[in-house]
Amino acid sequence: MANYQAVTVWQGEMAFAARTGSGHEVKMDAAQEVGGGNQGPRPTELLLASLGGCTAMDVISILRKMRVQVDRFEVATEGERAAEHPRIFTGIEVVYRLWSPDPDVVEKYRKAVDLSWTKYCSIANLLKFGSWLRYRAELNGAEVFRGEHPAPAHLAGQG
Repeated sequence: MANYQAVTVWQGEMAFAARTGSGHEVKMDAAQEVGGGNQGPRPTELLLASLGGCTAMDVISILRKMRVQVDRFEVATEGERAAEHPRIFTGIEVVYRLWSPDPDVVEKYRKAVDLSWTKYCSIANLLKFGSWLRYRAELNGAEVFRGEHPAPAHLAGQG
């Protein structure tokens, strides 16, 4: 089992710096209205970014192995949070945007996204136990497919 680590150090006010086991540093801060200086992203924003990065790395890796020509690729994430504390994400939507001239890319694209969601992306597979997760995929600006992980029983009917 691989162990991952991060050490998060208070920088004053509501600012923190997290140093990862791979030696990188990420600064976080709160909004000014809650005592922060707005000098970095919120931890919840980083969670959405982590999901986007995790699944994007999977999909691009798989598409490359399938020899798909990729002109551009991006992943957008958006989350809904509960109104009451602990204000967990009750739902998250992921939008994949791929630009490719390859005329036969849709099924390869679908397979790459599906493999990320069902097998490889540890962030998505962790989050699906606490929220509904939906995705849609666009190719050259047009939607080509969508999917979801249904909400856990305790969230049924939300989202």
